[in-house]
Amino acid sequence: MTGKLPLDGNRVVEFVHMVMGPTCGMVLGDLGADVIKVEPTPKGDNTRRLVGAGAGFFMTFNRNKRSVALDLKSPDGAEAVRRLIASADVVTENFRPGAMDGLGLGYEAVVKLNPRVIYASLKGFLAGPYENRAALDEIVQMMGGLAYMTGPEGRPLRAGSSVNDIMGGMFAAIAILAALHQRRDTGKGQWVKSGLFENCALLVGQHMAQQAVTGKAPAPMPSRISPWAIYDIFDTKDGDKLFIGVVTDSQWKLFCDAFGRADLLVDPELTTNSQRVHARPRMIPEVQRLVGTMTRAELMEVFERIGLPFAPITRPADLFDDPHLTASGALIELTNPDNGAKASLPGLPIEMDGRRLPLRRDVPGFGEHTREVLAELGYAPDEIERIAG
Repeated sequence: MTGKLPLDGNRVVEFVHMVMGPTCGMVLGDLGADVIKVEPTPKGDNTRRLVGAGAGFFMTFNRNKRSVALDLKSPDGAEAVRRLIASADVVTENFRPGAMDGLGLGYEAVVKLNPRVIYASLKGFLAGPYENRAALDEIVQMMGGLAYMTGPEGRPLRAGSSVNDIMGGMFAAIAILAALHQRRDTGKGQWVKSGLFENCALLVGQHMAQQAVTGKAPAPMPSRISPWAIYDIFDTKDGDKLFIGVVTDSQWKLFCDAFGRADLLVDPELTTNSQRVHARPRMIPEVQRLVGTMTRAELMEVFERIGLPFAPITRPADLFDDPHLTASGALIELTNPDNGAKASLPGLPIEMDGRRLPLRRDVPGFGEHTREVLAELGYAPDEIERIAG
C-alpha cells in the first residue's frame, strides 16, 4: 500500500496478557497504530514465561508494539501511566473484572484523564449473570456448544487453536475502529467491550439456526449429515490422505469425467446434489475405490487442473514451507526476544492496496522501550533513570 498506514498517528496503550488482549493490539499495530504495551515490574507479562502449548503465545501476538516496564503501584509508575493514558487514543485491558479499578485505571478514572479515549475491555462475558466469572477459551468452548460440535458423540473436544481468544481480540479491534470513526463526529470517546462467551455463541449460531430451521438438534460435526454429497477425507494409493469436496452438480460432472465414470454421471439416482447426499452410503465407498487408485500427488495435480476443491492434511509446522504462504509474503520473520529463536509466522490475512501489511517492529523485549517512551512524555533524563532503573 502507498503512504501512511491506516492507523498511523493513533496511540494505543494496552494492559493485556495471554491471547485475547494481545491479539487486539497486534491487529491495531499491524494497521499502523503506535501500540505501547505496559508490563508490570519486575518480570513483565507472565505470558512471556508460558510453556507447552502456550510457549508461542507471546511471540505470535506481540509484534509491532513497544514495551514499557513500570511499577504501577509506585507513585512514579502510576504518574507515568497517567501521562501515557493522557496521550492515548485507545486504552485496552483484558484482566479479571475489577482489576483495573483496583489500580485506579478503570474506565471512570481513565475518562477523567482523557475524555476522548476509546477504552476497550476484553472479557470472558459481556453484561449479564455470568459477567464476573473467570473465563478461558476452553471454558467458553465447553459452555458455548463449540466443544460439543467439534468432538465425536459423547466426547466434547476443544478446537485446535485459541479461536475464541483470537476472534474476541478481532471483534474488540472492530469495535475500536468503529468508535474511532464515530469520534470524528462526536469528539467523544466511549467504552467498548468484547466477550469470549458471546464470541463462541456467534461461532455456533449456524447450528442454532439449523435446529430452528429443521426442528432437529444438530449432531456433532463427526456425526453430521453432510449438506454435500462428497465432502470427506479419503485414503490415497500411497497411504496418504486427501480431503475432497464435490459440492455442486457441475463439480460432480468434472469428477466423473476425470475418472472416466460416465456411468455415475448418467445414474438417475445421482443427478442432483440432494440425491447424492441420500445415496452417500453406496456412493462414498465407490469414490474411495476410485481415489485409492492414485497417489496423493497425482490426485492433487488432477484436481488442481480441473478446479475441484481439495486439501492435503498438513501439520502447523508444514506451513513454514507452504509455497503459497512463502511466495505471497504472508509469513513474517519474528524473533523471540528471550532466547533469540526465529520463526516466520502469519501476518494479518488481508491485503490493502494490493500489498500485505509490513512488520515495523519485532517482538519487544521486556521494557525495551521504557526510556524512549518516557522521553516522549516529557520526562527529564534524571527522572527517566529513576523510573526506569
